[in-house]
Amino acid sequence: MVTKAPSPRSLPVEINLTAAIATVVGDDPAILVANVGRNRGEAALPSGPFDPLAHRTFDIGLRTWVGEQTGVPLGYVEQLYTFGDRGRHAQEGDRKHVVSVGYLALTRQGPAKESAIPLASGASFRPWYGFFPWEDWRSRKPNIIDANIVPALRKWAVRDPNRPNAYGLTRTERVRMLFEDDGGRFNDENVLDRYQLLYEAGLVEEARRDGRASPLIEDTGPLGEPMRDDHRRILATAMGRLRAKMKYRPVIFELMPESFTLTALQRTAEALEGRRLHKQNFRRFVENAAVVEPTGGTSTRTGGRPAALFRFRREVIQERPAAGLRVGVRG
Repeated sequence: MVTKAPSPRSLPVEINLTAAIATVVGDDPAILVANVGRNRGEAALPSGPFDPLAHRTFDIGLRTWVGEQTGVPLGYVEQLYTFGDRGRHAQEGDRKHVVSVGYLALTRQGPAKESAIPLASGASFRPWYGFFPWEDWRSRKPNIIDANIVPALRKWAVRDPNRPNAYGLTRTERVRMLFEDDGGRFNDENVLDRYQLLYEAGLVEEARRDGRASPLIEDTGPLGEPMRDDHRRILATAMGRLRAKMKYRPVIFELMPESFTLTALQRTAEALEGRRLHKQNFRRFVENAAVVEPTGGTSTRTGGRPAALFRFRREVIQERPAAGLRVGVRG
C-alpha cells in the first residue's frame, strides 16, 4: 500500500481541554477564568493540551489543568462538544491546529464562600453576564438589545434577508426569533445561537479579531467582554446546556449548600436562567416534585421571619429520570 506524503501546507492537530466552570456568588452566576492578561488582556477559560503520556483520560487531563491554573477542585463535570472548525482562531503562520474539547463544570467554590480555597495566581471568578449582557432578563429586557443589537442586526439582515442558514431560517427570521422577542417568547436555552448570530454578523470582538468584522461594528459599541480564542463560544455552549439541563436533572443542587431556603434556591435558579420566576408557582412545583425536604432548622439571614431550611433529596435521582426544576416565568 502506498502511503500518501503529508501536504507541506498541512498542520498537526493538538487536542485541547477547556472548562467552563460555573458557580453562583450571592445572586449572580460567575465563571472561573485563568491567565487573564494574555492575548491583549482577554479573559480565558482554564485549558491545556491533552497529553496521552501524562493523562490516562480526558477527565484526568482536565482536572489536572484546572487544578494547576486555578486551584479550584471540580465537582460536577460533563463533556459539552468538540470545537474543531478550521478558522476558529488559526492565524497565518500557526504551526498546529487546535481542537478543543469543551466541558461544563460546577463548583461551590466561590470568592464569597466560607472556607474557600485560595485561587491560583491569575485566576478569578467573573460575572458571566459581563460576557453576555443580553442574556440577563431578571429585572427587564436588557437595554443593549434594542439600543445596540437589534438595529445593527437589521442592517445586516436587510443586505440578504432571505438567505437561509443550515436549518432553513432566513436572516430576518433568526433576528426576530433570537432577539426581537418573537411574540413575547424568550428562549433562555438559545445562548449559543444568539452569540453565533452576532459573530456571523461581525458584531462581536472575536469576529473582528478573526478577520470577519462588519462595517456596522462601530454602530454597536462593545457587545460584552471578549474572551481568548473561541472561549466565549464554549462558554455560550455551557450556559445553554446548563439552562436546559437544570429543567430535567437536579444539577442546580451542585451549586447549593447542604441546607438552604426556598428563596435562596429560587434566586439561584433565576440567576442561571437569567429571568424571574413566579414565586408561588416555583414553591408549588418544588414541593410537588419532592426534590427537597425540610431539615427542621431555620435561617434568620433574610432579616425577617425565620425561614425554613431544606436539603436536596438525593433519592429522587433513583425515583424518576427527570427531576429538574421546570418552572414557569413570572407573568
